[in-house]
Amino acid sequence: MTECGTPSSCWPSHCAPVRKAPTRGSRWPPRAVRICRRPWHRGRSRRPPGPGAGWAAAAPKAPGAGRATDGGGGARGAGGDAPQDGGGTRGGAAVTRPKMAAGRGGGAGAGRGAAAAAAADSGAAMLRNGAAAGGGGAAHRPVRVWCDGCYDMVHYGHSNQLRQARAMGDYLIVGVHTDEEIAKHKGPPVFTQEERYKMVQAIKWVDEIAPGAPYVTTLETLDKYNCDFCVHGDDITLTIDGKDTYEEVKTAGRYRECKRTQGVSTTDLVGRMLLMTKAHHSNIDEDLDYRKHTDNFGKGPKGRSPWTGVSQFLQTSQKIIQFASGKEPQPGDTIIYVAGAFDLFHIGHVDFLEKVHQLAERPYIIAGLHFDQEVNRYKGKNYPIMNIHERTLSVLACRYVSEVVIGAPYAVTADLLDHFRVTLVCHGMTEVVPDKDGSDPYEEPKRRGIFQLVDSGSNLTTDLIVQRIIKNRLEFEARNQKKEAKELAVLEAMKKLEEEKH
Repeated sequence: MTECGTPSSCWPSHCAPVRKAPTRGSRWPPRAVRICRRPWHRGRSRRPPGPGAGWAAAAPKAPGAGRATDGGGGARGAGGDAPQDGGGTRGGAAVTRPKMAAGRGGGAGAGRGAAAAAAADSGAAMLRNGAAAGGGGAAHRPVRVWCDGCYDMVHYGHSNQLRQARAMGDYLIVGVHTDEEIAKHKGPPVFTQEERYKMVQAIKWVDEIAPGAPYVTTLETLDKYNCDFCVHGDDITLTIDGKDTYEEVKTAGRYRECKRTQGVSTTDLVGRMLLMTKAHHSNIDEDLDYRKHTDNFGKGPKGRSPWTGVSQFLQTSQKIIQFASGKEPQPGDTIIYVAGAFDLFHIGHVDFLEKVHQLAERPYIIAGLHFDQEVNRYKGKNYPIMNIHERTLSVLACRYVSEVVIGAPYAVTADLLDHFRVTLVCHGMTEVVPDKDGSDPYEEPKRRGIFQLVDSGSNLTTDLIVQRIIKNRLEFEARNQKKEAKELAVLEAMKKLEEEKH
């Protein structure tokens, strides 16, 4: 600790006023000085440094923070993916601050209050909570983020992309392509555009949707919705003629990437539905039938594209924390319990949960998810299509759900009702299969008079989705093979460019 060079501008909590001991011949009384505890404050401004202000080497890192070049900054609550994510934390999860598309964008350090901005490689100042990259008094306004896509058969991979994108700004707008656009560039979608619009809107990190968004993302689209930049996963999206759909916004420096969620894709889910095997949720690696069919969907040994190919999904406690709301039920909340498989979480489930949510002024909905073996007992065939870990994330991403019970008992027992202080138990209009002993799984809530059937108004079930897939099997197989062929062509071109550089 040494004498502070600028005591008038240094933080009081960092400087301690002391009386300097007199030396021989010095005047009495001794002069008052301030001793600075933070060397990087000496002779500097009152504002603490952040990586984005050129102080990355000196600034202390928050626990769990990423490298300064990979990202920094304050978190708002949604978590990010290590190791790229960095920054301060609020609620225990690291905030997502991914790399910029054209290079590495320095994340801004967290100040007192609003976070500073991240600077694009193009030199244009991105805004973060209204503060400009160099510090100073920019007008406060929300940072608007754009995402777009097909969002066909929405799964937790889509939700995780939107979660990461929302953590980069204050307001997230999601553009969803029409059926016509998807059919032109990729092939037939599984769900209609109206179903896809509603499905995306139900994801809790989405503030607004833009129906009928163009397949190619342009600066005109970003300006139309007053968005600062767009976010996409670190895979590639191509037009019908093999061009990058984000080329224009990348060139303009208004593009950011987030980490792709490993272990799931729409391609893989379609493949699972077409197989009459349980290998996808029972860890059977040597099933020859599964091996044979997954090759057609980019997952087997012959699946060569890193974007079409799918690795095994590995659940972590951090991922669950990132998806969970973390909110406890409060006095006055109506605690509502629903249970089921919630397999291939779809618009039928969303319609049901939305109706349940409307039953109370302050609903707190707990969803009980049955284990894979239990679901297979009452559903049969190769159900569930998604395993318990995948279904957990899918349900947690829904804005109507507050909590999930992983591996809930099939029968809704007195212990369960008492433990969660359940006020109401709801079930849809689908058939209730008896428990193993032939008893009614809802016998206890019915005895207490807290059971209610809820008509969602939707007849869509997981079985009907599978039937849609089977009906168009050849079209989907052709679509997936065509998609992989385009991706491989891009990989080959990228490889040649690298070779030419060297």
